[in-house]
Amino acid sequence: MTLHPFDQATTLEPQADGTWLGHTSPAYANMVGPFGGITTAQALSAVLRHPERLGDPVALTVNFCAAVADGAFVVQARPVRTNRSTQHWVVEMLQEGQAVFTATAVTAVRRETWSLDEEAMPECPPPHDVAPPAGRAPMEFVKRYEQRPITGGMPTVWDGSGDSSLTRLWVRDYPARLLDFASLSALSDIFFPRVFIRRSTLVPVGTVSMTVYFHADAQQLADTGSGYLLGQARAQAFRNGYFDHTGQLWNEAGVLLVTTHQLVYYKS
Repeated sequence: MTLHPFDQATTLEPQADGTWLGHTSPAYANMVGPFGGITTAQALSAVLRHPERLGDPVALTVNFCAAVADGAFVVQARPVRTNRSTQHWVVEMLQEGQAVFTATAVTAVRRETWSLDEEAMPECPPPHDVAPPAGRAPMEFVKRYEQRPITGGMPTVWDGSGDSSLTRLWVRDYPARLLDFASLSALSDIFFPRVFIRRSTLVPVGTVSMTVYFHADAQQLADTGSGYLLGQARAQAFRNGYFDHTGQLWNEAGVLLVTTHQLVYYKS
């Protein structure tokens, strides 16, 4: 049986010293180095496979401190504090003995409580009523996702005419794949840089830091299956070489699965 490209990319081999050995995947290549979402998923996978893990992810903050080079990498994931129902993690990705990526994560055993999604899913046409884009960006990782933009897709004319950073789109893995925490963390980085959308201008960019808050539990991911997610993202401010954005991903049933925040470097 052939592994899904995502599962191939997130395969990690346990090492005798407790670390994990992985390799970048050409299937998830970006303009420079790998797609940040797949690097995030590779690091989270080390936590998810750790024999001491308690519960499921509830928060993940990643920092891209250097460009990840094509080839092998080592992931170190260690729990630094375990409480009754929460566990705190520090994660590093190393190449040539140097950190290229750092992260902190929190996992937890969830308990049933009063619950409410105050951020309601916006009204949008269903995914099969939204056409795929006529063209797509040339990066290889884009081929790994089925995207159906509703508004705020990648500009087709780069003339500085953009007037909003808002994007809404339906998205899922391609080929379709059952959703899990690792793939959800990658999908949280699916949004093109907001500066592209807002300005309709191509400029050099790079994510500096990203945080993902997981609101879904394992059962809600299982209920989502291989269905589409509705993604929404918009920026708050562009200033002095950095901008942020906040995003949400809902499943087709309207359940808010994650919220995400990014800080991105750009050149004007």
